[in-house]
Amino acid sequence: MIIGIPREIKNNEFRVGLLPVHCEALRQAGHTVLVESHAGEGSGARDADYRAVGARVVRSVYRQADMIVKVKEPQPAELKLARRDQILFTYFHFAAERELFESSLRIGLVAIAYETIQARDGTLPLLTPMSEIAGRMAVHEGAKHLEKPMQGRGLLLAGVPGVAPAKVTILGGGVVGANAAKMAAGLGADVTILDVSLPRLRYLDDVMPKNVKTLMSNSHNIREQVLQADLLIGAVLLPGAKAPRLVSRQLVKQMKHGAVIVDVAIDQGGCIETSRPTTHEHPTYLVNSVVHYCVTNMPGAVARTSTHALTNATFPFALEIANKGWHRAAKENPAIATGLNLAQGKTYYAALARQFNKPLAAL
Repeated sequence: MIIGIPREIKNNEFRVGLLPVHCEALRQAGHTVLVESHAGEGSGARDADYRAVGARVVRSVYRQADMIVKVKEPQPAELKLARRDQILFTYFHFAAERELFESSLRIGLVAIAYETIQARDGTLPLLTPMSEIAGRMAVHEGAKHLEKPMQGRGLLLAGVPGVAPAKVTILGGGVVGANAAKMAAGLGADVTILDVSLPRLRYLDDVMPKNVKTLMSNSHNIREQVLQADLLIGAVLLPGAKAPRLVSRQLVKQMKHGAVIVDVAIDQGGCIETSRPTTHEHPTYLVNSVVHYCVTNMPGAVARTSTHALTNATFPFALEIANKGWHRAAKENPAIATGLNLAQGKTYYAALARQFNKPLAAL
């Protein structure tokens, strides 16, 4: 198979789909690897590093490649280069992007989405590493934007002796929420994490430090905690589906002036009604004097860490798809089957078929 690794073109996206070490392994397995010039520079991988392991560095990979391995959802300019039956192995987040879904369906792409690959134990192995990073970054960015020059409340997250720490509310106790809670607690903040799963809350209560409190996520508790929050982190995930809106515009209007919202769920549409996607170049905006940080590719800012963490997880699946082809790989590996969202104009992922009213295809 011919595998192509493009240079990411999304705003301030510096990650790359595969590193030279993975290209070497693909070459050893008998595959051809094409790498777009400068694709890896943001992650510390030079064109010379790819050439040294036998990859070909080219101007564009889409025309020749059977499978494209990348990081972020294809942008409109990239979709124009894609073709029917071409495999795209990347994050798609179709639930929040109807136009991308319809375009990919119309083209006939084989869309295998990182975010819906699911292991037998229910975990999402290709979403987890980026969720870990996004959760930790949410606290960094929230702490920064609480500063007065950033239009925040002028609070130090940790406080100091004699001055109370900031109040951090986290909606969702999954990978993002747990990592955010650990970071915020480590800085000394007063942290509350809400989730709908009582077993998960029990687990978090066992493992988190004493400055992290757990609460059942319901409308009463959400309202109470949101109104108290200096920093609100949205960390809700429904695999492959649009995030539920847990905080209304009216509730945001009642939040403290200068409070900060970091909506990590924005990739799946956001869990705050006032959230809309932003970029690293222009990361924030104000609604009712509340700072909103809704960058859709947060881990792209720490590309070296992110690329290594992501490719550690994605490469074994990429190699299996390359060795077997998409159909056989999906038939033989249930995790890859859950990652198969679209193929040849058909919808294979149930949540998307329901959301967009499409017939559900079977392998």
